[in-house]
Amino acid sequence: MIDTILAVDLGGTKLLIGEVTQSGEILSQVKASSDVTSQRVAINAIKKAVQIYLKTAVRKGNIIGIGIGMVGRMDTEKGIWYEIHPELADEINVRREFSEFTEIPVFIANDVYCATLAELLLGFGTDTKSFVYMNIGTGIAGRIVDKGKVMVGNHFDSGEIGHMVVDMNSNWKCICGRKGCVEPISSGLGMHNQAVRFKDEFPDTIISFVEGQRVGARELMDGYEKQDELSKKVINQSLKGLATLIMNMVRVSDPEAIILGGGVMSSGWMLERLEPLLDKKTMRFVKKGVHVTNLDSSTIALKGSAMLGFKNVKE
Repeated sequence: MIDTILAVDLGGTKLLIGEVTQSGEILSQVKASSDVTSQRVAINAIKKAVQIYLKTAVRKGNIIGIGIGMVGRMDTEKGIWYEIHPELADEINVRREFSEFTEIPVFIANDVYCATLAELLLGFGTDTKSFVYMNIGTGIAGRIVDKGKVMVGNHFDSGEIGHMVVDMNSNWKCICGRKGCVEPISSGLGMHNQAVRFKDEFPDTIISFVEGQRVGARELMDGYEKQDELSKKVINQSLKGLATLIMNMVRVSDPEAIILGGGVMSSGWMLERLEPLLDKKTMRFVKKGVHVTNLDSSTIALKGSAMLGFKNVKE
């Protein structure tokens, strides 16, 4: 029987759980509802889903570990989840709680760390061991990979690249407390907020604003193609922010490649318009180029959680 990892990907609204092989093949996948209003609520949902799977599912392989990817800051070595964010912190020893109902070893990591690990072991990492992975979705986060090692930082808090300032003259305040961060400008949620912010300046916009609904990045891209001025303003602002972020990360880490993931980047539309904004001198050593990940954005974190498990079990 083939060795597998029971992988878990905790998202804001959904929880994915499934058995995954070391080659990244998903043998089974189950979706459950999730809630990240608190760490306790979230971890209870994960424990319930894992317990149900272990008790009732027909196992596809020999489960040798459990890998869990979650939002927030956590000690990947001790299995402690410190916080979802600084204002939502309730330290939980995940490994100890799981040991109460299973002897299968449990490993946890930040979800973007897991996605980066999937990229390293299953994606562009097969071609280069030096790259920056950036997830551009609802928010913005990333990881630096140097010589095949994913950087985590002394306090497991590296990769918060969404809070890198890209506009020193901005008055737009980020949730982190600073002004001019890239996330409020270039992320999916950021672009929605910018569209709402500027809509009164463009009364003839074709973008629809519905109370309680978010303006999607795809809708803004379509508006851009139709020469909608509001869409062009929001998209161009986002592109400028992303280009500055990429070039800053290149100067900091000297990578061979930049890999872009997340829903905002998935179609390649943004990258096509982003590349002309990248300074050639700054990018001259990025020999492997800037690419959108080839891995499916809906399962990259699940596969990464599995790679986390294999990496630690094998060690």
